[in-house]
Amino acid sequence: MLILLRHAKAEQGGFDNDHDRALTGRGRRDAAAAGQWLHEHGIGLDEVICSTSVRTQQTAEQLWESGVPEGEVHYDRRIYLASPDSLLAVVRDADPDAAVVMVVGHAPGIPALASALADGEGSREAHQLMSEGFPTCAMAVLRYSGHWTDLTESSAVLDRFHVARG
Repeated sequence: MLILLRHAKAEQGGFDNDHDRALTGRGRRDAAAAGQWLHEHGIGLDEVICSTSVRTQQTAEQLWESGVPEGEVHYDRRIYLASPDSLLAVVRDADPDAAVVMVVGHAPGIPALASALADGEGSREAHQLMSEGFPTCAMAVLRYSGHWTDLTESSAVLDRFHVARG
């Protein structure tokens, strides 16, 4: 299983460096709600690959504080504002023994990768929801049964799409 999570709501202005933007209060609540949703649906994480930005790291931390067991965590600078192709390369480098991998990243890369991997396959409801937008703290839950190194466009199935709000 692959979960693609866009970071939660971050502060908008007053930063010299976009990389340093932190979550807002709403962002922290939404990220906590995302963790609760994963926990309620029995989705544990074997590996989390997270952008190095402050807002993505804070999003991941809120997941764990909400009851999601913390899997092996890697911070990868390649995820920061990455293209879908770059993100795909990151996922292909995931631990081969990890059954559930989560990538915590940014738009437009995360939404574009979710669309490319599923390419209309899977839950009609999930695709409909995803087509309406991929806001902050939204996650695409994709089913994939091969080796991470073999992941390609159109090789996954979109099972669920959820926008966490707390």
